[in-house]
Amino acid sequence: MNPLKFVRPNILALEPYSTARDEFKGGDISVWIDANESPYPSGVNRYPDPHHRKLKHEIAKLKGVDENQIFIGGAGSDEAIDLSFRIFCRPGVDNAVSISPSYGVYKVSAAINDVELREVSLRDDYTLPTEALLAAADENSKLLWLCSPNNPTANAFSIEDMEYLADNFNGIVVVDEAYTDFSSLPSMLTVLQRHPNLIVLQTFSKAWGMASLRIGMAFAAPEIAELYGRVKYPYNINGPTQEELLRRIESTDISAQVQEIISERKHLSKELSKNPIVRKIFHSDANFILVKFDDPDTIYDYLISNGVIVRNRNRVKGCEGTLRITVGTPEENAKVISLLNALTPHQ
Repeated sequence: MNPLKFVRPNILALEPYSTARDEFKGGDISVWIDANESPYPSGVNRYPDPHHRKLKHEIAKLKGVDENQIFIGGAGSDEAIDLSFRIFCRPGVDNAVSISPSYGVYKVSAAINDVELREVSLRDDYTLPTEALLAAADENSKLLWLCSPNNPTANAFSIEDMEYLADNFNGIVVVDEAYTDFSSLPSMLTVLQRHPNLIVLQTFSKAWGMASLRIGMAFAAPEIAELYGRVKYPYNINGPTQEELLRRIESTDISAQVQEIISERKHLSKELSKNPIVRKIFHSDANFILVKFDDPDTIYDYLISNGVIVRNRNRVKGCEGTLRITVGTPEENAKVISLLNALTPHQ
């Protein structure tokens, strides 16, 4: 399958903006007067690398992919989400298919880009309705959105189901793996080479603990990764952020904190499951759990009144009656358990 056949013709024909340094091929330069920058050193007076070469080199080693398969975006994964609509979907003509419930930015980005989003409900056990997703598509369906582990349901989908969709969907399949570090199931990066129509999104916001830096990644066939670089604005990641991210990638081992979050996730789930006000705790492959209550709105307000904020998902179709609780530190989790235990009816 040639993934370029799904690209908007104007994007294929697009001549990207050329920065002042794009023509520069290297040399012993001591005077930089090509980019209309300030000549006075301030630490941030020069434009950053618009192609993120050093970052791509380190991320390629970290993720086990080639540098030409990487796009690095700002705003976490949200920039890659928006660019996906802009690259593949003609406004007012093409559509995209998505699971529901799922990450709300897919719907917002589709609306901004004037693209119909066809939402297909997950099964009652939150597994993938593969045939229903394929049936929702037509000749103008260019994107299929899967979030795995899914937000807000917390579960990851089987790699076999997602590969089946990649093999049978006549378009681009985007798998958002923001929470993959917390899952025991393999990443779709392990099968990226087999599916030229597959895009995998990941982020440094979650397991890496760098939400404030707003760095996301898209991994794809080189010809698709190149399109992201062509359509993005030239300097989408500032210099200090690139330097800080490089420093952290080179010096940080996140394995211990990931394992602690997984351990605390199990502990939080086990303790809350003992509480009679809890109706159900859904399986989680993420750094949060989805918990069902009889009266989630009252419990949400009660937690806020005691200095704890969770996410109320009660009004999300398919998640009625639930609160989404992020796994915190052991002390934070203990406070949540204690507060909810205080609501337990006395026998």
